[in-house]
Amino acid sequence: MKIGSLSLDNITILAPLAGITHLPFRLLAKREGCGLVCSEMISANGLVRNGKKTVQLMESLPEEKPLSVQIFGNDPAVMADAAQIAEASGADILDINLGCPVRKVLKTGSGAALMKDPERVKGLLRAVRASITIPLSIKIRTGWDPTGNQAIAIAKIAEDCGVDAIAVHPRTAPQGFGGRADWSIIASVKETVTIPVVGSGDIKAPQDALKMKTETGCDGVMIGRASIGNPWIFSQILAHFRGDKVPPVSLADRFTAMIGYLETSIRCFGEPRACAMMRSRLGWFTKTLPFSSKFRESIKQISSEDEAKSIIVAYWDSLENVLGEDRRGTPL
Repeated sequence: MKIGSLSLDNITILAPLAGITHLPFRLLAKREGCGLVCSEMISANGLVRNGKKTVQLMESLPEEKPLSVQIFGNDPAVMADAAQIAEASGADILDINLGCPVRKVLKTGSGAALMKDPERVKGLLRAVRASITIPLSIKIRTGWDPTGNQAIAIAKIAEDCGVDAIAVHPRTAPQGFGGRADWSIIASVKETVTIPVVGSGDIKAPQDALKMKTETGCDGVMIGRASIGNPWIFSQILAHFRGDKVPPVSLADRFTAMIGYLETSIRCFGEPRACAMMRSRLGWFTKTLPFSSKFRESIKQISSEDEAKSIIVAYWDSLENVLGEDRRGTPL
């Protein structure tokens, strides 16, 4: 798959997830074969003002490349300046959020609010396109009603303004993340433009990704919530597309990922902050496992790397005989 001048290894893309798709999380996805990872949604105003926490959201490492950096805002000049900052920081793609339905974002006239204002979108996209040389993409929703007319209108504007790809999450802004995604909107956008269209929404298993591509003709598939605690969905999708047997996730896979996520988070954020984050995040990897509720309870107060690893390893030990797997993930 090619976005502008950038060629991706495959068609799988990690969706931007606020508070989640930081560097340690992106590295998990990349190690499982994800073709393109994306930063959290970043405030253009925060970048231009050089806010320390905002700038930290763009921290990257070579092994996660290529990286898409997503920004949001509604002022064309500020967005253009922020785009230049992102490009200078090493972003391989600049993505603009036109789909966030969160109230505090909508109140600023950003995110999905922009889908009501095509003229502002046009001015914003032209300003950003003129300010950077890297590929430019946008992420949109269906719009504010289920017809998809707003998505089609914005897609046409985007192509005319030099946008290189469009990701479509086919839920309306009022839907938030509830209800079903209407994949027919993805197909309609694909029929409207000649640039790559990436489908997003309701991909929960490898079979869903292939079904979306078959039904909509989309060029790429974007996975968000289904990747939380499950980075293997990327390698599983790739296996399914090749016609190979989808590899199961072993205990060794889960616990190695947990430990790696912990270690990388500590390197990125420092031990106190990382441990505070891990109190709620390590449990992501234990869904469907026996005694997972007890494990989640045991990590609620962790304060050091050693303590966290001790609890993880103890839980791993307790499951080996129950599930009949050794440390290599092979049957006992």
